Amino acid sequence: MTSAPPAPIARERTRILGSERPLDLAATVSPLRRGLGDPCHRETPDGSHWHASRLPSGEVSYRLRQLDRHTVDARAWGPGAEEFLERLPGMLCLDEDVSDFTPEHPTIAEAHRRNPGLRMLRTGLVWEALVPAVLEQKVHTRTAHDSWRKLVWRYGTPAPGPVPQGLRVMPDAETWRHIPSWVYHRANVGPQRSKTIVLASRIASKLEDAAALSHAEAEQRLRTVPGIGVWTAAEIAQRAFGDSDALSVGDFHLAAIVGWTLLNRPIDDDEMVEYLEPLRPHRYRAVRLLGLAGFARKPKFGPRTPYTDHSRI
Repeated sequence: MTSAPPAPIARERTRILGSERPLDLAATVSPLRRGLGDPCHRETPDGSHWHASRLPSGEVSYRLRQLDRHTVDARAWGPGAEEFLERLPGMLCLDEDVSDFTPEHPTIAEAHRRNPGLRMLRTGLVWEALVPAVLEQKVHTRTAHDSWRKLVWRYGTPAPGPVPQGLRVMPDAETWRHIPSWVYHRANVGPQRSKTIVLASRIASKLEDAAALSHAEAEQRLRTVPGIGVWTAAEIAQRAFGDSDALSVGDFHLAAIVGWTLLNRPIDDDEMVEYLEPLRPHRYRAVRLLGLAGFARKPKFGPRTPYTDHSRI
């Protein structure tokens, strides 16, 4: 009996992207990664950013590498490779106009000056952003990343091409819909979050179409899913729509960070929204810049909230 021949290696597609404005690739694509052990993402010592996605034309693995301040080398494999390379300039928001972003607060202005290459991220892939965002609702980031890793390892598929070992494509919506409740529980995903994923999976194609809508219309469509509120919609918009104004209102830490960084005191969500109002439509951009510049801060008071593994309950 002879063994089956090895699967053919997917054909490599390439593209070199140039930008008139500086482009900071690492900062721009960093929201794609869901923790250090994300099965869908790798960063290698040569400065490459590897990611696996599921496009309408099929699965794709891609590697992005910065050549200089204005140039990115892109390589892709799999059935979705050509589509990915066609979409890449839009994904990296090479067409965005920031001429109207003129922050008056000196800390934000300095953060912007130090990071001229930051772009928003516009993957156009709603489902890819939705599931991790739902998993991150009201839990420790570590908990959400652990859940994501376990479920993608179990139900995802090997990424096409000569990719880093273990790189995987996340499951499609139909697969997420049929994951048993006990598997979600074993992955430390509570019933409310798993229910939201299942409900969203039933209208996944309609949600994907939101990428073609205005930001306001897209948010409205996302929030038709029970369990998706303003915070989750913003987290999706930051990655799928390139929405520079998608402020994560309701985040456990964000208002306090903004308050301490810009006002030297804590504030709540309502005050944060009011204070950042003059920065529309760049409120999320301002928050990202504060983090990239190393200015974001929040004093520590007392012990951290303990990590709870609900899968053992």
